Order: sequence, then structure tokens, then C-alpha cells
Amino acid sequence: MLAKVATATLIGADALPIEVEVDVGLGLPGFTVVGLPDASVQEAKERVRTALRNGGFYVPARKVVVNLAPADIRKEGTGFDLPIAIGLALATEQIKPCETPFWAIGELALDGNLRPVPGVLSVALAARVAGILHLIVPAANAAEAALVVGLQVHPAHDIGEALRIAADPANAITECHDPAALLRPPDLNLPDFADIKGQDLAKRALAIAAAGGHNLIMVGPPGSGKTMLARRLPSILPNLEFKEALEVMKLYSVSGHLAAGRGLITVRPFRSPHHTVSNAGLIGGGSHGPKPGEVSLAHHGVLFLDELLEFKREMLELLRQPLEDRVITVSRIAGSVTYPAKFMLIASMNPCPCGHQHDPLKACVCSPGQIERYWNKLSGPLLDRIDIHLMVPRLRQDELLSAPNGEDSATLRARVVIARQRQQARFADTETSCNADMSPSQLRTYCPLDDASQELLRRAIQHLKLSGRAYDRILKLARTIADIEVADAVQAAHIGEAIQYRMLDRPRT
Repeated sequence: MLAKVATATLIGADALPIEVEVDVGLGLPGFTVVGLPDASVQEAKERVRTALRNGGFYVPARKVVVNLAPADIRKEGTGFDLPIAIGLALATEQIKPCETPFWAIGELALDGNLRPVPGVLSVALAARVAGILHLIVPAANAAEAALVVGLQVHPAHDIGEALRIAADPANAITECHDPAALLRPPDLNLPDFADIKGQDLAKRALAIAAAGGHNLIMVGPPGSGKTMLARRLPSILPNLEFKEALEVMKLYSVSGHLAAGRGLITVRPFRSPHHTVSNAGLIGGGSHGPKPGEVSLAHHGVLFLDELLEFKREMLELLRQPLEDRVITVSRIAGSVTYPAKFMLIASMNPCPCGHQHDPLKACVCSPGQIERYWNKLSGPLLDRIDIHLMVPRLRQDELLSAPNGEDSATLRARVVIARQRQQARFADTETSCNADMSPSQLRTYCPLDDASQELLRRAIQHLKLSGRAYDRILKLARTIADIEVADAVQAAHIGEAIQYRMLDRPRT
């Protein structure tokens, strides 16, 4: 007898519908899986056979053929266990077929229990697009799947419960998830800018970066507070919108980083890979099927690269495409996948190998050649894509001995949120979400310059030898500074402050 069960496989961050065809017929006893399965899918036959037997069902000593259609797409992962088991139970008439269409996904343990699998949110979204109203998932994956509006999610703890649901999903009684609980922001104790002593200019620059989604690099000696400043940036960023949160959760789900039972992610991601990370770990890829890298896991959030020039130069150059295109394409022999990568790049570095160039309290021991080789790791094209260049000096003695007295995160965040709201109104009905993503036509529309501003920019171009990309980024940054100041028009003072943030365009001595 032939039975068919629908499921999906992951292609990048999205899911593609797959039909699992199970035929139990005459021939020598055996269990064959075809349709371009990888090793984990081939091993499903042993898990399915044992799980069904330990769950009180049986696998006949007949010829069993499982086809995963379409057969020209490679199938990966353990999520095919459950649909294969349901198909086998249908084909052997252990459960009756129903007319209600449903999808199923999940991994089987040998005792018949269901284990969570990555990518369930992507599968749930694909099912809803396909018009499917019922999805059977492991209980640990139910919270993420329940975020898809209009889809009835059926969590199952073991193979017996899953088969009972598959027999009549329309009338199955399942546990319910409280949407309000799933959407409720978690109580996070984020580090606060109130802990930072001094560094008022750095705090303002980070607030401007957060308000407009701008990239920023901090240069300063060891111990000046660069890492502390960067790690407090999430505390002033606005929460994710619902659409943004679903995109982030899809990436975390397919990469296996989503905690079981976790509801909607509302806090923007903050990723801080070590400089020993591999190219695949940073950009995405892998030998066993492409997975999102750190640049994608930081989507709609922050990618913080501490000690920037400790990263290999070839790795830093890989950042140029996602910084410009906001996506990253991972190409392999078997095909290519594209992941979103819309993030703020926050980087920190020392001014020289020893870290004490221009330090008034400690002499630099680096030779000019060492300093030149150190800075040569940072290419001009990459530097052009960073909007704010910030010098973070060592704290003075009186600042170290005094208590923190600057603005706290709540105060800074209030200004950031107001600036973001102005941008949302400005870019309504467009794909642009913040000033850093403005197109050339939007720059001309929203950043008209008066004579004083044009003269200031002309002199900056002449003295700093700015590229066209740097010129555009100054305008975008000035627009954000105007939004922070709640100003309708970009003025010369905003242009002047934006130019001051191009410190690394000046000659280094």
C-alpha cells in the first residue's frame, strides 16, 4: 500500500515542501530511502523501525521504499523521521488516512519519544504559505511554531501521540500556547551606560550609531573602555518589530541556536565572535550543509568585532559584501544559499601593536614599520563602509577615582527611539528602515544642503580626500544627528559633527 505525508526541508533560512511517499509491497524484506537523502536521512530507517516497535506499533517484514520528492533536491537532517513513521503507519493501515491535510516534522528517539529539530519556524511559515492549517511538531518546538498566525500547531511528545493526531488532526485535542506569553518581552538585565565613567563623546557617538543603524569603529589604548561601551549598546537599541523578530528567529532556528520553548525574540542580537573564528563561522557555510554565520546571526542587531586587526585580513574583506548588500551568499558545488545580514558593525582596536601610540601615560614601543603593517590589515574599502571613527582615550585620574555620573541607558534609549520613529515615518512604505540604508535618491530627497553645509563638505573632500562612499555616509550620519536633535533639516553643525567622526580618513602620524 502507498501512503503520502507532507513535510519540508531547509534551503538556507527558508523551507521547501517535500512529499514523503512510503510504499509497502512485495519483495525481499528491506527498508530503502531514495530521493537524494544525506547520511542522517538514510539513518532514519533504523530510528523509525525501532521507535515504532518500542511505541507499540510494528514494521512488517516486507519491502519498504521511501521516496522523498522532488528527488533532485538534497535532503538533510533528522526532521524526516516523523513523516516517514506516519507514512509507514498509514501504509500498513495501523492508522486510518484522513482528509485533512497536515505537515509533520520531528526526530525520533529509539524509545519513541520526539526530539526537537532545527528550522521548525521556517517550516511553519512555509506551511502557512502553502495553505496548510495543521502542523505536527515535537513538543519542544511548539512555542516557535505557534508564532505563525493562522496555523494550528499540534505538539507531540512521542510517536503514539503523533500518530493519534495524524489520524484526525482537525479534531485532535492539543495543548494551547498563550500568544501573550510568547510575545511578552523577556526580563533581561542588560549592562547600563550608567556604569561607564567619563567617555561622554563615545556615549553620544554610540547613541547616534544606534539611532541610524550606522557602523562604528573605536580606536584607543587597552583599558580605555571600548569593550564596555560596545557591550552596552543593546541596552539603547529599540526592540525588534514583529516582522524583524520572525526573521531573526528563523535564522536562530535553522542554526540550532534557539532554546527549546523560547517565545518571540524581542531584544536585538549582539554577536561577538573571537578573532580565531573560521571563515565559515563568520560568514556562513560548512561542510555538512550551509549554516548561517555570525554576520547572519547578528541580523537586525549588532556584530561586535573586538580587537579588529587580530582578525585575518581576508576575513575582514569578506565583510564588504554584507555591509554593502545586507545579504550574504554562500556558494558551494551543490548550489548556493543567501542569508540576510543586515547588521550594525561595531569594532574596536588598538592604535598600534603595543596599544600605546599617542598614550600620554605610557610610551609606545612600536617601530613605524610595525605600525604601518598593523594598519595595512584594515583596507580602505572596508574603512569606507564604517560611518563613525571614534577615538576612545584613556581615562584621566580624576575620572577613574570619581563615581560614574553620565547619562544612563534609559535616557539615551529614549532619544534613540524618537530618532527611529522619525525615520519610520520618513521611510514609510519603503524597504528602508533607517538612515544608514538610504538610497542615493533618498539622500537627495531627505538631505538637501544649504550653502554653508556645501562649503563645509567641499573643504572636507579637498583636505581628507574623501571617496564617494565616504561622502554619502557623512550625509547619512548628518541626517541621523539631525534626527537626534529633532531637527527637520540637515544643518552645517550636523555636517560638521559628521565630518569629525571621519578621524581615520586623516593622515596617521
